[in-house]
Amino acid sequence: EKKADILDFNFDSDLIDGQSAMGKFMRLCVTEPNVAKLPFMIDSSKWPVIEEGLKCVQGKSIVNSISLKVGEEEFLRQAKLVMRFGAAVVIMAFDEQGQAATFEDKVRICQRSYKLLRQKLNFPPEDIIFDCNVLTIATGLPEHNGYGIDFINAVAEIKRTCPCVSFSGGLSNLSFSFRGLNSVRDAMHSVFLYHCIPKGLNMSIVNPGGLPRYEDIDENTRKLCEEVILNKSADGNHVERFLEFAERVKNPPAVVAAPAGPVLKIQKSTPEQQKAHFASLKLEVTCSAEHVMPE
Repeated sequence: EKKADILDFNFDSDLIDGQSAMGKFMRLCVTEPNVAKLPFMIDSSKWPVIEEGLKCVQGKSIVNSISLKVGEEEFLRQAKLVMRFGAAVVIMAFDEQGQAATFEDKVRICQRSYKLLRQKLNFPPEDIIFDCNVLTIATGLPEHNGYGIDFINAVAEIKRTCPCVSFSGGLSNLSFSFRGLNSVRDAMHSVFLYHCIPKGLNMSIVNPGGLPRYEDIDENTRKLCEEVILNKSADGNHVERFLEFAERVKNPPAVVAAPAGPVLKIQKSTPEQQKAHFASLKLEVTCSAEHVMPE
């Protein structure tokens, strides 16, 4: 109803048997026409749960996710099974050493994953979706300030060097330090997508119908969000300025004289308008690399 393009199913919980729940729920969903008309994303950190979902789902699905943190051999085994079931796959930017946080690590791990899948398995490149790890910014720790722009630049570089791939990202991670301030978080997410989509991001985990358009956000809020996401301002105090702004949204100043406008203002827009807005953002990055051929 709110124009989602993909339905994500996750049963990772200590209170339920994820494997049996995934299979049972998939079998229920594939018999519901209004549900089954959308692609399913089978989402789990446990491979047996993913495999159970693949056995039950109809049509082309998406596996979320696999990564190199389990080692090359297991990574390729899982990818081979995904390919056998005809699914696409989300590749997380993890390797044996852990999560990629910097621009260099994101690019290195994703390029390595791409070459392995293409050379060893001839995995269809159009079925590869990279998640370069959206990480939390404006936490007060200087080393986190560049996480937003590192993600944007990494997407652009991987887009240039890995033909035919797609990209995804969990937006909620970006603004995790502002839990409870939903209007601030929505504004950050919208501005982040405004800069990511032209660089190659074509999928994202969002609240469908709940993401304002760039032009729906007041100009001052947009400017503050852009400074903190791009980690750039004239005086270098953008993080402190944004933290002060968030505090004012949380605790608006008492009205002493004539009432001023709200600290943050977001216009209402429909799910259709929001979807059309993000679809209108043009891709600026083109792939200049040769296709990696199988061995």
